[in-house]
Amino acid sequence: MDSKEEPTSEYLAELQEFSNSFEQSEPEAILAWALARYRDRFTMATAFGPEGMVILEMLSRIDPKCHVFNLDTGYQFPETLKLRDQVAERYGIEVELMRPELTVIDYEKLHGGPVYKSDPSRCCGDRKLSVLQKVAVGKLAWASAIRRDQSPDRAKAAIVGWDKKFHLVKVSPLANWTKKQVWDRILDKNIPYNPLHDQGYTSIGCWPCTRAVSLGEDERAGRWSGTGKTECGLHTQD
Repeated sequence: MDSKEEPTSEYLAELQEFSNSFEQSEPEAILAWALARYRDRFTMATAFGPEGMVILEMLSRIDPKCHVFNLDTGYQFPETLKLRDQVAERYGIEVELMRPELTVIDYEKLHGGPVYKSDPSRCCGDRKLSVLQKVAVGKLAWASAIRRDQSPDRAKAAIVGWDKKFHLVKVSPLANWTKKQVWDRILDKNIPYNPLHDQGYTSIGCWPCTRAVSLGEDERAGRWSGTGKTECGLHTQD
């Protein structure tokens, strides 16, 4: 179906069947299926987190020419962006940096200061969600690196499902993996990862809205700490 069309009930049921059939499949098999089905109209978003790095390693063996992009908000940690060079050198995958129209300086000037302080949801919307909306044009499906055990918002994530926010099929090959499985793969394959993880940063986003977590805290407790916000909006349907 065309990405601009509303999905039929039959199409949604087909996606559900695919998703159910992949519950016991290896992530590589899910990625191979998605690449074969959607070809150059398939893309992957990565923030270079542990899960994303695992998927990039898999893509390097399946199809290193797959389009991969990073939503470069202008607020990313330098350590995060350095991983882009490592991915290119190690795996031959050139991750495209997709940026908002306004630079951070112009954006903050327009709004009288850092929007992440006054309205973090708007900041995410302007500097992440709106950019993905543009990337989605001409695509049929995108891969995410979310896991169901990361948060309540992600607990019901389908392996293959319809993303009504971006009007794309969303493929989450690591949906039923655990944090341990991810790190076991990183260590087994010597996959590069963000050094901030060794400093207590379990989930890494933009530097103004990310902190290290303490022992016993939730994996995503360091994101938008103290605001009540738990997601940037990429992986919610609201």
